[in-house]
Amino acid sequence: MQEEPKTILRTKFEEEVHQGLTDFPKHLSSKYFYDELGDKLFQDIMNMPEYYLTNAEHNIFEAHKAEISELFREGNEKFKLIELGAGDGRKTKILLAYLTKTKADFKYQPIDISQNVLNQLEESINHELPDVHIEPLQGTYFEVLNRINIENGTKKVILFLGSNIGNLLHHQAIDFLKHVCDFMNDDDLLFIGFDQKKNPQTVLNAYNDASGITSDFNKNILARINRELRANFDLDKFVHWEVYDPETGTAKSYLVSKERQSVFISNLNLQIEFEPWETIHTEISQKYDDKIVSWLAQESRLQIVGKFSDPKQQFKNYVFKKQIL
Repeated sequence: MQEEPKTILRTKFEEEVHQGLTDFPKHLSSKYFYDELGDKLFQDIMNMPEYYLTNAEHNIFEAHKAEISELFREGNEKFKLIELGAGDGRKTKILLAYLTKTKADFKYQPIDISQNVLNQLEESINHELPDVHIEPLQGTYFEVLNRINIENGTKKVILFLGSNIGNLLHHQAIDFLKHVCDFMNDDDLLFIGFDQKKNPQTVLNAYNDASGITSDFNKNILARINRELRANFDLDKFVHWEVYDPETGTAKSYLVSKERQSVFISNLNLQIEFEPWETIHTEISQKYDDKIVSWLAQESRLQIVGKFSDPKQQFKNYVFKKQIL
């Protein structure tokens, strides 16, 4: 009997789509939401009245920019401000403007996997804050941090804002934090946004808005597979669904098939079968409290040296250093 030729998977995207859609239950990584259209949709989400996270962290930066900036400069006036997953830099610009105004000696190094996002950010920084020394770096967080570490021993302040840490389950977050810690020296700082536990309805509204922007954002992963891998997903045959467990603090996003259907992905030579109401898990968004963050820090060889909150206690930024052994 002649064997069928094996499909060669050429990119990480192809590999993970193939793996995720042939697993049970099916899943896709939220990192693939972000292409040019996905980037635009996420900007729209951040402008939604239901999406409290952006305004809460924005309020923290406006209210505490002097304290935060002083913390960044403490012990070593010259530093690199490294932002993981920089996006449009809207909140960061508050700090950049204040640091520039107060003559801080720093270089801003935003890191993002999307070159499109970095190009837009660099253009806006050059226009709005021309005195900021910006050096965008495209790639995954750890490969770029490794390149930065090789350069020299300048103090690093690493930003991870917007509760991006919330896309990781706790054991994944600990692995991530340990890995970041490996790149830190004793005087380096790690500044992370953690969305706090709150009224469950507030959380659900933020990830399932009435106007349907979050639905379009979730479904964009299917649209991207259609565009880039020549698939025939019918987006109207899937419903965006959000659930939140207030006990664990975990919000989860799904795409749910409305009917029995088949989808063919040409680039993968792969046919996927869906049962009625079968799910594709696409994203988690973890919510925290002080006890959980303290535990994550302890498990990751970090210590909390500061924290800042918005007036409603909806969101907190924690500042970490390496544990002194």
